[in-house]
Amino acid sequence: MRTPPQNILALLVVMLAITGSIAQTQEANLVSVEQLQSAIRGDESKIQVINFWATWCAPCVKEMPLLEKLHLSDNRVHVRLVSMDMDLDPNPEKVMAFIRRKKLLSEVLILNEKGPSNEWIDRIEKTWSGALPATLVVNNRNGKRKFIERQLQEGELEKLIDEVNN
Repeated sequence: MRTPPQNILALLVVMLAITGSIAQTQEANLVSVEQLQSAIRGDESKIQVINFWATWCAPCVKEMPLLEKLHLSDNRVHVRLVSMDMDLDPNPEKVMAFIRRKKLLSEVLILNEKGPSNEWIDRIEKTWSGALPATLVVNNRNGKRKFIERQLQEGELEKLIDEVNN
């Protein structure tokens, strides 16, 4: 029995779609606080949205769809998801598995700092207590920054971006 050409074509389209979505999933790089600061300061072409999260943080995981939506819908913005998992569980593979499971497309970094957090938290944001989730929005063109130390709600990211953009 022969398979009709349209069935073969449909099967190929489905296979390409599955392969494409798998290929687009991000991997994470381990970074120091110095490398993170450099990445944040280095891009003046886009507004930086830097979200600090952990796989074990339920509010962090809950707000991720908002960050992913922003990443996919607003080309004025560069979204970075900075995992804080190395602090309590120095196993980057757990973060990688989380990225694959959630099919994250935003840039993911794993902050690789092992010392007391008060030694490096102030270098990221002086008002930050270290609580998660936390989000920093930076416009390097005009020097404006906004910092939120709690779970974001629908529409809040866009307001923060507008505030640093004006």
